Amino acid sequence: MMKSGWKKILIFMLLLWQVLLLAGCDYYVNEQPEKQPAQQVPEPFRNQDSRGRYDTIGKLGTHSISIPAGVIDGWARYIGDPGDFADPKIKAKYQRPPKTYDLPIESFGFLYRITDGDVYTSFRQTQQDYRRDNETLIPYGKPFPWASVSVYGQYDAAPLNFNFTVQNEFKLAKEITYFDYILQEQPLYGLTVYKANNGINPETGEPWKSDANAKDILLKKDQAGNIKTYIQCEFTQHKNFCSHMFYNDDWHIQIWISYNRVYLPQWQEMESNIIKILDSWRVSPEGKLLGKQIGKA
Repeated sequence: MMKSGWKKILIFMLLLWQVLLLAGCDYYVNEQPEKQPAQQVPEPFRNQDSRGRYDTIGKLGTHSISIPAGVIDGWARYIGDPGDFADPKIKAKYQRPPKTYDLPIESFGFLYRITDGDVYTSFRQTQQDYRRDNETLIPYGKPFPWASVSVYGQYDAAPLNFNFTVQNEFKLAKEITYFDYILQEQPLYGLTVYKANNGINPETGEPWKSDANAKDILLKKDQAGNIKTYIQCEFTQHKNFCSHMFYNDDWHIQIWISYNRVYLPQWQEMESNIIKILDSWRVSPEGKLLGKQIGKA
């Protein structure tokens, strides 16, 4: 009888302990949510194109954007992403924060058509147009109407101008290639022009023909005297391209464009149209489009 009584007491205590344990777990789950593992952040709303492809989202400089699928040349890089040449072990361990309309975009690129202000988008007519132009213009040395565009978000306190960059370019030209950049009397298309050694090759005494170091430099300053547009144009025997950079204060971004020099007269139109393209991709913090997206398929 004694043994049977102790058995009953032990069974009762065991059951009571299990009940208390379950009650404690229920309290832990329901009364202390802050101690639970962090829940996964829900995916934000993302716009899609006619093929069901999702836009690339994030914050570019000061504005949230939704870039139409098929527009980006390559991929968008976000602030903090490992570089192309980063240690593979670092890349493998890196976990990007969830994509939101506040995740800062470092850079991305796309193709811009100079003749009408449109952009290249895969599975849209512009894709066929680009292929045709490649086949019918480039092999015959005809001007290619497409510009390569790279956009960079600016997130530090550095001034949005090219003042130091240009000064350093003139300094390096004098110290390394031994010629000065001479200011030209006449502006060109509203741009201030500097020519290497006044446009003359010091070795031959004739105009430059084949030295890639002797690019023309063209500048545009704002009312405060800060250089906002900085263009370098080549004019060698086999190359005739311009590298065109400009800052936009509203977006707090730098934009780089590369195109055939024949389109230099349209430099202002290019700057304006590229900002219009970016403006068309702007969204509210919730992802609602603020206008009709240029380049959407």
